[in-house]
Amino acid sequence: MDTAAATPRMPTLFVPHGAGPCFFMDWNPPTAWNAMAEFLKGVAASLPARPRAIVLVSGHWLDAEFRVTSAAQPGLIFDYYGFPAHTYELRYPAPGSPALAARVSQLLGDARIAAHEDAERGFDHGMFIPLKLMFPAADIPVVQLSLRSDLEPQAHIEAGRALAPLRDEGVLIVGSGMSFHNMRGYGDPRFGPISDEFDRWLTAAVESAPERRDAALLNWEQAPAARLCHPPRAEEHLIPLLVVAGAAAASSGRKVFGDRVMETTLSAYRFG
Repeated sequence: MDTAAATPRMPTLFVPHGAGPCFFMDWNPPTAWNAMAEFLKGVAASLPARPRAIVLVSGHWLDAEFRVTSAAQPGLIFDYYGFPAHTYELRYPAPGSPALAARVSQLLGDARIAAHEDAERGFDHGMFIPLKLMFPAADIPVVQLSLRSDLEPQAHIEAGRALAPLRDEGVLIVGSGMSFHNMRGYGDPRFGPISDEFDRWLTAAVESAPERRDAALLNWEQAPAARLCHPPRAEEHLIPLLVVAGAAAASSGRKVFGDRVMETTLSAYRFG
């Protein structure tokens, strides 16, 4: 990729992607997702420059080893169920980037992390739902990176560290998930205090000095209410945060959004 010296260093982001296509349909109450939608719409203006490309890590793609989309024009995967018919007609024709996919694979390989390019896989809703709000023109090249299906924290922080050089190449690294993701807890008022407790811990961890931050995130399961907020083997919506924290390297982190939705607290974080 062309890496002009004037390119400012990009931050890394962990953003909530909502519930299925929630931003593009009626909901009860109607305003439930409004604050989150407005936050996502404001992301582009908060960046130091327009990204040259995006690497997005979605909680909806798991594989035995890391994989990265490498098609020039990936299609969309409508991996949500039971929503209104029009939500399966949504479009987000962002181009892929075979060159960036190769760069991602190279950086991971250089760090002795097994990674594979995937020319067949499309973009799942963890990618196109938030990016439709963040970058609605769909004119920035995007590659999507999978999680590793063992969800091992160290592996994901290390993968993020390997990708850190992309930030100086104009690439925005985005983790797309949810800071609370217990499907049985949504809509249950008993989970309000539970989600608050975990959110306080998570925010304190993210806002710690980088070395302490990474140590805390490696042991996130020990956090208060951790397994009530992310049940065992269902933490795939949290793990993208570890990738972007790894890619943050020495950059500090902070909470940039929080809201109460479906009786639970949901947050977004930025590093750098």
